[in-house]
Amino acid sequence: MNDPDNPIERPFTVEEKHALSLLMDMVIPPSKTYGVPGAGDTLILNTIINDAGRRTPRLMDALAALEEMSQEGCGVGFAELPVEQRGSIVNAFREAHPGVANLIANLATQCYYRDDRVMIALDMETRPPHPEGYVVEQGDWSLLNPVRKRAAFYRKLDQPSS
Repeated sequence: MNDPDNPIERPFTVEEKHALSLLMDMVIPPSKTYGVPGAGDTLILNTIINDAGRRTPRLMDALAALEEMSQEGCGVGFAELPVEQRGSIVNAFREAHPGVANLIANLATQCYYRDDRVMIALDMETRPPHPEGYVVEQGDWSLLNPVRKRAAFYRKLDQPSS
């Protein structure tokens, strides 16, 4: 049953979606040069909202905090701010709320790089990585030698007697 008071089940309002779209475009802006949308594109934004899942309350709280910071600092909502003022509000938000700022960035990048338009622009096949996988060029394995020589930094467990 739908519970409108439950943030996971409550749909984002038009205003919240608009603010989230602007914020996501600040994380990954659109590029005419490469012909790709920003992370605030409608299709990508819907993927972000769907992928938020149980993190939806944190995302909604972040939007509310961003709106509050905007209202207190500039007297208008985040979406009404000029672009240059949005940047300063977002920077202040990132300093005040680093955990949820990372959540926003992670959701943006994860969903952005699954979009077919972005994959095509990157000259990648628009398919899931499994079961075919991707070819990874072999590198210089000797770069791992310092790691191999490093002392163990974990505690070995005693083997249970059988």
